[in-house]
Amino acid sequence: MELLQQIVFVVITGLSVWLFSRRIRGIRRNILLGRDRGLESRGTEGWRQVLLLALGQRKMFRNPLVAVLHLIIYLGFIIINIEVLEILLDGLLGSHRLFAPVLGSAYAWLINTFEWLAVGVILVCVVFLARRHLTGLPRFQGPDLDGWPRSDARNILIAEIVLMSLFLLMNAADTLLQVRGHAGYALHSTGNFMVSSLLHPLLAGWSDSVLLVIERTAWWLHIIGIYAFLNYLPWSKQLHIVLAFPNAYYARPNDNGRMDNMPEIQREVLYAMQPELAPTASEAATPGRFGAKDVFDLSRKSLLDAYSCTECGRCTSACPASLTGKKLSPRRIMMATRDRMEEVGRAIDRDGAFKDDGKSLLRDHISEEELRACTTCNACVEECPVGIRPVDIILDMRRYLVMEESNAPTEWTMMFGNVENNLAPWKFSPEDREQWAGEA
Repeated sequence: MELLQQIVFVVITGLSVWLFSRRIRGIRRNILLGRDRGLESRGTEGWRQVLLLALGQRKMFRNPLVAVLHLIIYLGFIIINIEVLEILLDGLLGSHRLFAPVLGSAYAWLINTFEWLAVGVILVCVVFLARRHLTGLPRFQGPDLDGWPRSDARNILIAEIVLMSLFLLMNAADTLLQVRGHAGYALHSTGNFMVSSLLHPLLAGWSDSVLLVIERTAWWLHIIGIYAFLNYLPWSKQLHIVLAFPNAYYARPNDNGRMDNMPEIQREVLYAMQPELAPTASEAATPGRFGAKDVFDLSRKSLLDAYSCTECGRCTSACPASLTGKKLSPRRIMMATRDRMEEVGRAIDRDGAFKDDGKSLLRDHISEEELRACTTCNACVEECPVGIRPVDIILDMRRYLVMEESNAPTEWTMMFGNVENNLAPWKFSPEDREQWAGEA
């Protein structure tokens, strides 16, 4: 019977790891659909960003209370999963509490720490559920969260409550069986744990056989639940738990809203000013697309941003265009980009390669109205806790509209003409610029 359990455990473990790695490979492929830029090594500065943004959660601490609550969940998720290593080895080797005799008294201290963290995670998840669904906080009510995104956030919090509760129930039944001297449990006595022992009065009336069923059921459900969460994670906003680290590494440091120039345009301007440098017709390469119409035209960093989005809405709640009733929501820009990548990825999985489906990120997922509402103030970039830059996607798509389609509002076109002819946005001759001083 024990051998059968080991075989089942190995099969479930192997299947979970295979499904997870398959999904991660698909996400990596989708990110690599973008242009080969944005993922250059950041060296020491990149690792500094990892420490500050991903590990230190620096931007979260603008709201200290929420930051502390989030930190509890974060630490609980990371540290309690050390306990999963023991469960994994127990399942593979057919042992029970493998680390108990090795660590001695330190084992009880570790499990007690995990249990207090589990309680903290449960309480914080309850608070976050209430905050999300009862307080009416505007950034949790946006229409871009309707449907799956809203359910996703709720499912994650409930799943964490269930997993932590199973962990405590498993420990309570286990230690009670130890006290009773049940075979297989008394051999690895750990003593009572501070939190799970509070559940002993609820279990004391059950026989050893029932307690054994409770302990084994909680054990199996806990590890299967973790495997299920592992494979749910790449399909949900919780993927930021993994991608926040590379995204923080490649994040561009605060540059006060500096926009990237387009080398293609810079070369054309240079050739116009110095024709002798222009390549001959035979040497000239076919210019690429200016700006971005679809995900293939965006940088790989922008696509990594889309998968790293936590959907927290801090960007949208800080966006002046959104606050004044415009259609723009930086959060929706990231979610729409991710949706388009997923659409393209499914087509590749189905056909082996992407075939033009008559759709694009522009218009089918993101409207011109949204793009033009952006003031490029960089508030969304400043607020994002994991270094995402929605404004980069917006700028690339606006460049496509203007430079590939000559599609711009009349006011913009007039300004472009003034800059080209008068070297300033206003319709005044350069010679007349200083006349205002003479009128003073």
